[in-house]
Amino acid sequence: MKRALAVYPGSFDPITNGHIYIAECASAIFDEVRLSILVNPQKRSTFSVDERHTMAQEALSGLPNVTVGHFEGLLVDYLRQQNSQVIIRGLRAVSDFEYEFQMALMNRRLAPEIETFFIVTDPKYSYLSSSTVRDVFQFGGPVQDMVPCGVFRRLRERFLSRLPGTG
Repeated sequence: MKRALAVYPGSFDPITNGHIYIAECASAIFDEVRLSILVNPQKRSTFSVDERHTMAQEALSGLPNVTVGHFEGLLVDYLRQQNSQVIIRGLRAVSDFEYEFQMALMNRRLAPEIETFFIVTDPKYSYLSSSTVRDVFQFGGPVQDMVPCGVFRRLRERFLSRLPGTG
């Protein structure tokens, strides 16, 4: 049984194959999924919101019921603006659960009408995060199979001059 709009929030800096897996699972359950990029002025991002938006749109283009947006402020306020009552969160490990559970309870306190749905990732993505991808890539490690090809291309463009041995 499908439900209206589910919001999948995150920084997606950059989007990884693990994020895409969660979006695919959510798109099979909900009528519409909006991957929503958090704009956090206090956090220094590798890619701009526009770049992350473009990468996510490209990566999710094969999922017709998944759209990409962005927001600032409280997630529950954004969900209300979007007329959504569903938050999607991905879980990689038990360590994710503790943090995500606390956030779900806070969101419930702020907006009792909003529910959080957890989707457990495929084990092959259990180690994968945006920060890990960035770190491994910056030190010359292979990340081609961790991100979509468009993201890999943008990582090369962004960090090529900083890679060891490239001067």
